[in-house]
Amino acid sequence: MATVSLHPAGDYRTTYAADTTIFPTRNSRIAMILGIALLCLCPLLLGRWELSLMINIGILGIAALGLNILVGFTGQISIGHAAFFGVGAFASAWLHEAFHIPVWACIPLAGVITAFVGLVFGAPAARLKGLYLAIATLAAQFILEDFFARARWFTGGVAGRITEPLVLFGYAFDREESYFYVVLFFVVVMFVGAANLMRTRDGRALVAVRDHYLSAEIMGINLAYYRTLSFAISSLYAGIGGALYAHYLMFVSVEAFNILFSIQFLGMVIIGGLGSVMGSLMGAAFMVLLPEVVQGLADALSGGAIDRALKLGTSINYLREMALGAAIILFLIFEPDGLARRWRLIKAYWKLYPYSH
Repeated sequence: MATVSLHPAGDYRTTYAADTTIFPTRNSRIAMILGIALLCLCPLLLGRWELSLMINIGILGIAALGLNILVGFTGQISIGHAAFFGVGAFASAWLHEAFHIPVWACIPLAGVITAFVGLVFGAPAARLKGLYLAIATLAAQFILEDFFARARWFTGGVAGRITEPLVLFGYAFDREESYFYVVLFFVVVMFVGAANLMRTRDGRALVAVRDHYLSAEIMGINLAYYRTLSFAISSLYAGIGGALYAHYLMFVSVEAFNILFSIQFLGMVIIGGLGSVMGSLMGAAFMVLLPEVVQGLADALSGGAIDRALKLGTSINYLREMALGAAIILFLIFEPDGLARRWRLIKAYWKLYPYSH
């Protein structure tokens, strides 16, 4: 009689290492390698406009990941993330102009400087939480905005500051086709770094502070240390993202890093998924692409039959701004765990298809 080997249906992990691995299966590791390889071909296949969108997604995704480490993984709140993004942008330009440090070194150094600034403004996090912490970070936003406008030696004042392109081995990365690889390199490094951080003792401590700070304190976790550390890590990511942003545009202006930009960063982590590394990149992609889609729709409708019937006139152009707010509200209502959860459900469905039970 033939024997039948029975295997349990489902996804069972028997060790802690298996539960925390970045690539749970061999196929997922191969898919990631192939995905990066395909991205490397994008400058050969896409136009400058498409590459510009992808560069912006990568830059904002790095900064949004920093905010997600603070909000999604640690349970803190920040309404001043754009200001730290601006610190990184201006710091990199200032380091290059004042000390003639190569741009490739200015970018990580700007992240370190921004991390120290984050430590200063994150100090109240040791004693504040909830609404009080939100007000403290809102104050940091306005303090840094005022600093940007007044510190001409650092930012160029209201006139802004011109930045230089990244140059490596005599080659200038001053076009979308070349700068795309710079951003891709930092995206891979920063996202792999964040994924590994969450597997360490410090990463688990951050999550414990979020889930139940009293239980974490009883277990010996220093709440003040890890709350402040989360602000430093968040600011480090924002600073590197800001530096990449500055050397991509080759000009940084004080007006760019306002409170609206901070709200957009919050929207990215909410839409992408709180507490998800890849969700930060998904949220950034959604926030970058949605205005473009809505703008295309508005251009198509403007002057058309629907526009004339509803007598929208110039108000149709405001669809771009309205769509961002509507998207955040709809995600909070219908998909509070963001795009990352939806992606996990899709993967689980096809993994067990046709016996998804």
